[in-house]
Amino acid sequence: MKLRTSLFFLTLSVALSAAAQPDRWQQRVKYTMDIDMNVQTNQYAGKQKLEYWNNSPDTLKRVFYHLYFNAFQPGSMMDTRSRRQGTVVLASRNGRDMVDWDDRVRDRIQKLTPEEQGYQKIASIRMDGRVQKTRLHETILEVQLDRPILPKSKVTFDMEWTAQVPLQIRRCGRDNPGTTVRYTMTQWYPKLAEYDYEGWHADPYVAREFYGVWGDYDVTIRIDKSYLLGGSGTVVNGNEVGFGYGANGNAAGAPVKGDKRTWRFVAPNVHDFAWAADPGYKHITRKVPNGPLVHVLYKTPGGAKDEKDWNDLANAAVMVYPYIAKHFGEYPYKDYSFIHGGDGGMEYPNATMLADAGTGAAFHEWIHNWYQGMLASNEAEHAWMDEGFTQWAAERVEAYFATELRKTHVTDPVARRKADSTTAARVHAGIYGGYYSLVRSGREEPLGTHADQFNTNMAYSNAAYTKGGVFVEQLGYIVGADVRDRIMLEYYRQWRFKHPNPTDFVRVAEKVSGLQLNWYRIYWANTTKTIDYAVDSLWTEGAGARIRLRNDGMLPMPLDVKVTFKDGSSEWHYIPQYLMFGEKPAERGQEGRKVYESWRWTHPTYEIATGRALTEITSVEIDPSGRMADINKKNNKLEIKW
Repeated sequence: MKLRTSLFFLTLSVALSAAAQPDRWQQRVKYTMDIDMNVQTNQYAGKQKLEYWNNSPDTLKRVFYHLYFNAFQPGSMMDTRSRRQGTVVLASRNGRDMVDWDDRVRDRIQKLTPEEQGYQKIASIRMDGRVQKTRLHETILEVQLDRPILPKSKVTFDMEWTAQVPLQIRRCGRDNPGTTVRYTMTQWYPKLAEYDYEGWHADPYVAREFYGVWGDYDVTIRIDKSYLLGGSGTVVNGNEVGFGYGANGNAAGAPVKGDKRTWRFVAPNVHDFAWAADPGYKHITRKVPNGPLVHVLYKTPGGAKDEKDWNDLANAAVMVYPYIAKHFGEYPYKDYSFIHGGDGGMEYPNATMLADAGTGAAFHEWIHNWYQGMLASNEAEHAWMDEGFTQWAAERVEAYFATELRKTHVTDPVARRKADSTTAARVHAGIYGGYYSLVRSGREEPLGTHADQFNTNMAYSNAAYTKGGVFVEQLGYIVGADVRDRIMLEYYRQWRFKHPNPTDFVRVAEKVSGLQLNWYRIYWANTTKTIDYAVDSLWTEGAGARIRLRNDGMLPMPLDVKVTFKDGSSEWHYIPQYLMFGEKPAERGQEGRKVYESWRWTHPTYEIATGRALTEITSVEIDPSGRMADINKKNNKLEIKW
């Protein structure tokens, strides 16, 4: 059994790595961890063997570990920042101030008793057998190496530590009052910080977002035998533990001597590992054709309704996976788990923690396994490349799911087509609405702001999730929706398992589209400039009419302009943006469009012309598709009542 497990672990890891050798160097890790959990004290003892490959050209004189549990102590950086945000008034309504709390954290850390706090205490750390000196910086452990790690070399760190699981506050913890789940074990182990072409990323745990080293995990957990576990990777001793993990859904497992059962997970080619445990979990599975084995672990404090909701989620995963694989790429791992736990929805490799069975959160977190799990940009520096791309994709998945459900409930074909078209027009209303709200708030900050350093939680959330999502949908307006979809697949193909940055994405987009697009990244991610185009005026010139367009904004864009006439016919006029040095192909319905010279962004107006008489025109509209994030759409359309 152990031999077969090792072969599976090694084969999948090598296959995944070989399929996507990076164009630039990356560090590599292999974690072997042994955990002994005490469910009475909520503490555990851990041993970790960490094999570390320094594939960089640099000599490393120190390394850094994340000790995330240490954030859950009164006076920590997370506690202090959260309480400060509670003094920031965003707005006042009906005499009540709306403050910038993260409602999950608020001032709860300050109130934790010693038994409710979290900690990770390092007993010893050795490199290649030699004891190393350390220095603690709250949630960051600095290891001062007695010998440097040379380029292109490997070392082994051995660590022993103890930890106390905090009361559920943010993402991780125990005894969640909302879900009743005993343990959500995320950010739970000493995790080596990433070292890349930018240097060390020893980000303290202040508020949000993570970045990790690609590697393999082999995790053994001993815990009270009544507990059922789920987590990243695959349970490789399923026949021993039972609980539905064994062959043919074996529920019994092997007899247990003593009070504890041993669980073993392996997770190849991932950058983190998470797990959860509860004695009241139920476990169901679904095999996705040409996809993973989906596990759903859940509790049912709400009785039959909860039971139905979690089973519906399992079925929904089977329904939407073919759409996900077709549009965003295949899921290459063996297993995926939806696990009841956490404080909302939070993604981890091969698993997500969910506070409930709602498909909206579940689809979003699942898609994270593409844009965070496999593509894994540095979330701290470029959170929008994960959250925004994920939210954009999840909205498409939700629309597809709704359409598929209607096929089984709406029998009238006309009503079904009407419902489908209505949904299609509103697919991305959420991300656009969030972005417009952010602009109106006056609190917008550039997308490139470090995730922990946004002035407000509100600005971070709307920037990362909504403005980041608009980036992708608006890209479809710039290059064409079909081209954008090809870009997303090529991005997945070229950059999975490689930690891409914004420039890497733009270079893929440029190669696929044939257009210059770095201007778009710079304007959208590095500034808070906005788009505002307007129909300025119309007049007769010769036998036809001329139309003047006006740019009232500071972010230049190409323009689709539709001119409609009294007889119901219409013309499409297309003006490229100067910095594109090219044009997008005509999209569906725009065949026969008139293409103009590019609009130089320094010029405030631009004129287009039609051979039809002015008196025949009933409307002129900029971007009828609504994909351009113009902040003042009232002046985008001019209707003429003759």
